[in-house]
Parts: sequence; C-alpha cells; structure tokens
Amino acid sequence: MVAYDFELVLSRPVFEHELDPLFERTQGYVTVSFVRSASDVTGPANARCSWEAPSLAQAMVEVVTEVEAAAPGIVVRRVEADPLLALREIAERVGRTVESVRLASTGQRGPGGFPPPEQHRLWRWSLISAWYGIDDPALDEAAPTTRAVNGWLALREVVPELAPDARTLVKALTHAIRATA
Repeated sequence: MVAYDFELVLSRPVFEHELDPLFERTQGYVTVSFVRSASDVTGPANARCSWEAPSLAQAMVEVVTEVEAAAPGIVVRRVEADPLLALREIAERVGRTVESVRLASTGQRGPGGFPPPEQHRLWRWSLISAWYGIDDPALDEAAPTTRAVNGWLALREVVPELAPDARTLVKALTHAIRATA
C-alpha cells in the first residue's frame, strides 16, 4: 500500500478531550491543532494526514470517516492532496539541503522564478515539483480525486440523500483513475 499525504479542512477545531479518541481511531496518522474550550474556537481548522491505502480516494474517505466518528460535531468540509510544504519538507522531497531550497526561494540560486509561497513560508507542492522538474505521479491522481471527494463532501452536506455511500464513491473513483492511467 501507498502512504498518501493530504489535508482536511474541518468545520471546527478539535477539543482537547477529543484528542485521545482521534489518536486511537487514526493511530496518530492524523495531526490536528486543538483548543481547550468552545470559547477558543475562532473558525475552521486543518488536519494533516499520512494514510496508507490502495488508493487516494480510499485514504481520503477512510480518514473523513474516522475523524468525524472520533469527534462528533466535526464535519470535514474539504480535502486537499496538493500539500503546502515548509522549506524543510521541500528539501526532503527534492533531495536538496534546506539552505539550497531557501536560496532558490529567494532567487539567489537556480534559474529564478521560484513559486511564491501560498501562505506564510508554505509552498504548494505541485508548483514546487514543476519548478524542480520533478514528475510526481501522485499529483496526477490527486487533482481528479480531490475534486471528486470535495464534490461528495459538499453533496452530502447540501443534499445528503443524493450523496453516494463512501464505498460506492471509492469504487467509482478507483475505477475512473485506473481507466485514465
């Protein structure tokens, strides 16, 4: 099986008392920030995942199911399989030193045109891999799978009776991705 890295956008942060159930259900492969009380909630939250599964679709659906079961009241709003990475993570993926990547990001090394950060000191992997000339097959699966899973998440929230069950979604996506590969 492959370990897929992706992120979730949650309807709210995880409360401190929900951390143990989340850890138990996900065996620590989902990391979240947490808050101590409802007064600390200021909006949605993110979770980072590294999940082994036969396909990205199955990984995403399994994590959505586990997170929502571990913390009742949390709804996964979106998934993102093109992660935002810090310089250290970029360096690991491209096989360079952190200093080499930092210099490239400031234009002091390389051909120039390094992608700008999407958030403070975080870069989108698809843009970085293209800049370094790295063909990452996981990104080929990520784009259509992410769009489909996000459509499913929206559909189950807006018109739940029309949303397919998770197994049907995974089966259809796995078949579609394999057919286009």
